[in-house]
Amino acid sequence: WDGSGNPDPEGEGLEKLRGTLREDLPAPAFEMPVRRFPLRWWQWQTMPRFAAVAAMLVLVLGATLLLRFEQRASWVVTRVEGAPRVASRLIANSGRLGLGEWLVTDSSSRAMIDVGLIGEVEVKPDSRVQLLSANASDHRLALQQGAIFARIWAPPRLFSVQTPSANAVDMGCVYRLEVDAAGASLLHVETGLVTLERNGRESLVPAGAMCLTRPGDGPGTPFYEDAPEKLKQALSQLDPLLGAPQGGVAGGVEGGVPGGIEGPMKIRAAALDTVLAESRKKDALTLWHLLTRVAPDEKNRIFDRMARLVPPPAGVTREGILSGNAAMRDAWADQLGIGSLTWWRFFWKKTMPLPGK
Repeated sequence: WDGSGNPDPEGEGLEKLRGTLREDLPAPAFEMPVRRFPLRWWQWQTMPRFAAVAAMLVLVLGATLLLRFEQRASWVVTRVEGAPRVASRLIANSGRLGLGEWLVTDSSSRAMIDVGLIGEVEVKPDSRVQLLSANASDHRLALQQGAIFARIWAPPRLFSVQTPSANAVDMGCVYRLEVDAAGASLLHVETGLVTLERNGRESLVPAGAMCLTRPGDGPGTPFYEDAPEKLKQALSQLDPLLGAPQGGVAGGVEGGVPGGIEGPMKIRAAALDTVLAESRKKDALTLWHLLTRVAPDEKNRIFDRMARLVPPPAGVTREGILSGNAAMRDAWADQLGIGSLTWWRFFWKKTMPLPGK
C-alpha cells in the first residue's frame, strides 16, 4: 500500500480517533532474571532425551514388578453363601486362592473369584475349581466338575478355563460353563465369543449359542439356544458319530442308504438329513462347523444348504471349501454375524487373511 488514491472517509475518521489515544511515554524497562545455574546449549538438547529414557525405565521397571507380583499372586475369593473351602481352609468371609489350590463348594455354597484385574467368576454349588495360572498374559482356571458363571472384560485370550473335555478360551464376554460327573461340558454364551479348543479342533460359540462337549470327542458342534428342537436332537445324535470310521452316506437316508445297512451309519445319515432340513439362516453357524467334521460326500450337501442360507462371499469357492481352505472358511464365517473371524485370527492368532483370489 503506497498511499495513493482517494482516502476512505470512514478510514480517515478512525485514524484521527486513534491518534488522540497515542501514548508518548517511553516503554517501561524490565529486568531479566538472573540464572544461578545457566544451562549450556548441549544440556538443553540432551535433557529431553534423558527424560524419555527415564520414563521408559520407569515403565519397564513397573511392568516387571507387576508381572512378578501377578506371577506370585493368589486371587481373592469371597464367600457368597454357605461354606466354600480353599484347600482345607474354610472361607468365612474372604480368602485367597493360590496356584494349584482347589476351591470347593458343597450343595449349599457359592463363592466369587476375582480374576486378577480382568473379571470375576462365580462358582456355583457342588463345584471344584483349581487355579492353574495367574500371570500377566495367562489367567487360567480348571473346572473339574460343577458350574461357573464368568464375566470378563479383558482383551481376547487372557482368560481360559480347562475342563476334562475342552479348553474354553475367553474372547471378552459373559458365559456359563458346566461340567458333569462324567467330564462332559456344556457352554452357554450370553455376550461376546468363546472358543472351545482341544487337539487341533476349535468351536466358536457366539452370544446366544451353546456347545456340548464329551471327553474324547473334542469340542462339540455349536448351536443356537433357540434352534429347532429337531435340529438339537439330531445334532446330539450326529456329534458322537462324527469320528466314526465308516464315513458319510451320499444323499443321506432319503438320498439312498444302501439297503440293509443298520447301526451308526444309518443313524448318522438320518441325523444329518434332519440337521440340514431344519437349519435356519442363523443355523449356518452349525453347518459351518460341520464342514470340517464330515466325510467329503456329506461336505458337498452341507455346502449346498449353507450356500442357500448364507451365500459365500467373493473369493470363496466350492473347491476351496471342499479342499479345506481355512482362509475361505474364515471369510465365510465373517458373514454369519459373529464378528470378523478373519480379523480376529490375523491380529490374535497371527494367521493370514483370505487372499485376493
